[in-house]
Amino acid sequence: TLLHIATHGYFLKDVDESGGSVFGVNAENASNNPLLRSGLILAGAGKAIEGTGGADMTSNDNGILTAYEAMNLILECTGLVILSACETGLGDVKSGEGVYGLQRAFLVAGADALIMSLWKVDDEATQLLMTNFYTNWIKLNNKQKAFKQAQLQLMAKYTEPYYWGAFVMMGM
Repeated sequence: TLLHIATHGYFLKDVDESGGSVFGVNAENASNNPLLRSGLILAGAGKAIEGTGGADMTSNDNGILTAYEAMNLILECTGLVILSACETGLGDVKSGEGVYGLQRAFLVAGADALIMSLWKVDDEATQLLMTNFYTNWIKLNNKQKAFKQAQLQLMAKYTEPYYWGAFVMMGM
């Protein structure tokens, strides 16, 4: 099974604990937990972030999927999760624990492999990478080889690593 989420991602490196909230999460809690400082912005999030339209940032249906919430998904039969959004591979590194953020959340939820980005990505290059990846995957029937080939194909068009190096694949 495949789950491809093409939206906006975020990772907040530092959070001011002086009160308020971060995407509906208490700032002090967000400061102490990187799973609350990273996530995906989905449909309806604009109203919640702006505080318009009666949207409640504290509800489960606010258009924001934090890494903490993603960790509680049931993805045991999911062979690949693609997060084609900016900064979806970022998180806090905990010594001996790995990276805490969306990548950890989706792996804990049961995904076998992930494709995610390490920085803000170019829309056109991302679209081409994903199109090439799916084409190659159908031909090769191997997602790791298909992803590497898609990066090489993108490298032929865009020589700067900014375009083809943002996305990484982890897992099997």
